[in-house]
This record gives sequence, structure tokens and C-alpha cells, in this order.
Amino acid sequence: MEESPFKGQTGLRRIWNAFHYSRAGLRAAYVAEDAFRQEVLLAALLIPLAFFLSPNGPGLALMIGSVLLVLIVELFNSAIEAAVDRISLDRHPLAKRAKDIGSAAVLLALLNVPVIWGCVLFG
Repeated sequence: MEESPFKGQTGLRRIWNAFHYSRAGLRAAYVAEDAFRQEVLLAALLIPLAFFLSPNGPGLALMIGSVLLVLIVELFNSAIEAAVDRISLDRHPLAKRAKDIGSAAVLLALLNVPVIWGCVLFG
């Protein structure tokens, strides 16, 4: 199997490049994806709130982690949608299935937030 021509950097250079690729990915998602911007706003509100509401360290970690999970899943969903659209913009049942499954993952991550917050805050 042939390796990607974009591979090859090692050590600190690879880490530095990966950081810049990740930053570019976050920027691309923020610019191009309305849902990601909305979820970033939600995170900007909920994460500081967690510091005031959480009764302890593990609870705080769970509360913040549940919010960050939404952003992570949204990034995966956006990547899946971009890859599917890159392959073809034609309507196809498998493309719809891939996009719907990605959307369902985001929904589950969003529903997870009030469950975790409720368990932490109301025991």
C-alpha cells in the first residue's frame, strides 16, 4: 500500500505541523459550519458556568468534558459531510445515511450534556 505523500515529518516538526493543521481545521469548521459556531457559543457559556456550579473536581471534569464532546463529535460530523460532498454532490442513499448517522451522533452528544450536568448537580 502506498503511503500518503503528505506523511514523512517526524519528531517536533510533525507535532508543530499537526498543531497548525488542527488550528486550520478549527478555523475552517468555525467559518463554514453554522452548527459548530452555535456549539462553540454554547461551550463559551456552559464551561464558565460549570466552574461556578460544580460541587467538586470530578464533577467539573464531567461537565466540561460533556460540552467538549459535543464539539468533538460536531467536528467529526462536519468532516464526514465534507468528505461525502467531495466524493459527489449527487443524492445517494449511502451519502444520506452517512450524513444522518453523523447528525445522530451530534444529537446524542447534545443530549448527553443535560444528563451529565443533571447527574452532577442533582446527584
